[in-house]
Amino acid sequence: MEMLFINQMNIVQLENYRQRLFLLKQEVEQSLTEDSHHVVELDQSRMGRLSRMDALQDQQLAIEVQRRLKRKLQAIEGALNRINDDDFGFCYLCDEAITEARLTFDPTVTRCLQCADKISD
Repeated sequence: MEMLFINQMNIVQLENYRQRLFLLKQEVEQSLTEDSHHVVELDQSRMGRLSRMDALQDQQLAIEVQRRLKRKLQAIEGALNRINDDDFGFCYLCDEAITEARLTFDPTVTRCLQCADKISD
C-alpha cells in the first residue's frame, strides 16, 4: 500500500513538472512572437553613423535573444518528451537521478550536478 502512495506521489510530481513546463513553453513562445517584429531601419539619409551602429548593435542583440529563446524552447520540448518517455529526472551521462532541488530550479536540465561539473571543467 505504501508503494502505491510513493508511485502516485511521483505521478503528481511529474504532472506538476509537466504543467510548469507547459506554462514556461507558452511564455517562451509568446516572447518569440513579440520579439520577431523588431525591424532595424538603416536609412543613411535619416540617421547618422553612430545611430546606425547603435541600430546594428540592437539588431544583433535581438538576434541573440531569439536564438536563446529558441534553444530554451527546444530544452522545454525535450523535457516534456522525457516525461512522456519516463526518462525525466535522470542524468543523460551517468543515468543517476537528478536532485529534486536541481529540477525545481530548472526542469529542463539533463545532467546531474556531478556530471555538469565535469563538463564545465
